[in-house]
Amino acid sequence: MRPFFDLLDWSRVPERNPRRAWPGSRPQPRAAYLKALLVKLCEGKRYVSELRRFLVEHPVLVLLLGFRPVWEASQPFGLDVAQTVPCERWLRHQQQHLPNAWLQALLAGTVTALQAEIPDLGVTVAIDVKHIYAWVQENNPKAYLSEPFNPAHQPRGDPDCRLGVKRQHNQLEPDGSVHAKKEYLWGYGTGLVSATDACYGDVVLAEYTQPFNENDTSYFKPLHQQVGRMLGFAPINWAGDAAFDAWYVYQAAAEQGGLAAVPLNQRGRPILPLDARGFPLCPRQLPMYPAYQFNDPDGFRAQELQCPLLRPYPTGDTCDHEQFAKGVGCNKHINIELGGVMRLQLDRHSDTYKTIYKQRTSTERINSQAKALGIERPAVRNGRSLRNLNTLTYIVINVRALQRVQDIHARAPTLATSLC
Repeated sequence: MRPFFDLLDWSRVPERNPRRAWPGSRPQPRAAYLKALLVKLCEGKRYVSELRRFLVEHPVLVLLLGFRPVWEASQPFGLDVAQTVPCERWLRHQQQHLPNAWLQALLAGTVTALQAEIPDLGVTVAIDVKHIYAWVQENNPKAYLSEPFNPAHQPRGDPDCRLGVKRQHNQLEPDGSVHAKKEYLWGYGTGLVSATDACYGDVVLAEYTQPFNENDTSYFKPLHQQVGRMLGFAPINWAGDAAFDAWYVYQAAAEQGGLAAVPLNQRGRPILPLDARGFPLCPRQLPMYPAYQFNDPDGFRAQELQCPLLRPYPTGDTCDHEQFAKGVGCNKHINIELGGVMRLQLDRHSDTYKTIYKQRTSTERINSQAKALGIERPAVRNGRSLRNLNTLTYIVINVRALQRVQDIHARAPTLATSLC
């Protein structure tokens, strides 16, 4: 584990809790607890009790982690390991109460190290949200509960989790009707921003966890701010699934002169063709009249489009649309911000779009690595512990990526020589 720990910048972790008054008994180094929790993930220990048992069985590892030793001459090697390793309760307390900002600082250190190794890292990024099951009986299909997914009945096992929809699909009923079938779960969502390189693989650039009742687009703004701090610059291109079809996602790319490769999600509304100006045509396929601009409550500048048969002056033509019969005609308002314009006019069949959109698969590979580390079903019962475990999981993924990159660089001269 020493090479693993050496790749992390431990100067970002304070040695002692600054709120603790002096004098006092010397506490264990905070970095030791963080290293122990990283061991928990790397060794596949789901419970803190398993972690402590593992540490007691490996005294050399305990010293490597940095715990202050308790010496006892009667013990092997003169070390009382059981007294040196903190108790389960205190380790569990640290898992919950260690400031997540320290873990974010460690994650930022891995991103900085990866930037030094991988050229142009973060120019194009992908975004996604992974579901996480809360450790409650409501998520157990074998548990007998009358209303397991009633949002008014908060699970007692986890006061911070929330009810959300994992997936939804349409089911054809025997009578020919279509019924929307939803799969619910109590839990959390972890949003992540990742980048990929054809030679070095995938890395995590930012992560954000919140209860599962929030929609996917709510993750974008905090992740966008975080990835900018991590990289020191704003990404140029973004890739995401249809859940991220929001104007501010395109705006983030447009402001950098890039492109947001996101499928168009009309949410049940028909896709209207555009005229030469980039405005949608009316249902009769006529260019609509641009009446006035205004500030939309959702934070963007909008353009009001009105019926071309009635505005600016009535033409005398008629239309069979129901709105025309009411005397007002069709009205639409469109987003005219850079992001809103990109969303409407983006060529989703171009080679550039397809190349950027393919990089969305990097989030799927990161999610697979995180799932192997136990992120999907953590054995914790509160949001703070879960957020810390999520950040630690992404730290492990990035350190392994850094090890992989450095190994490739170390072997590069040998490979070049053998090819000559």
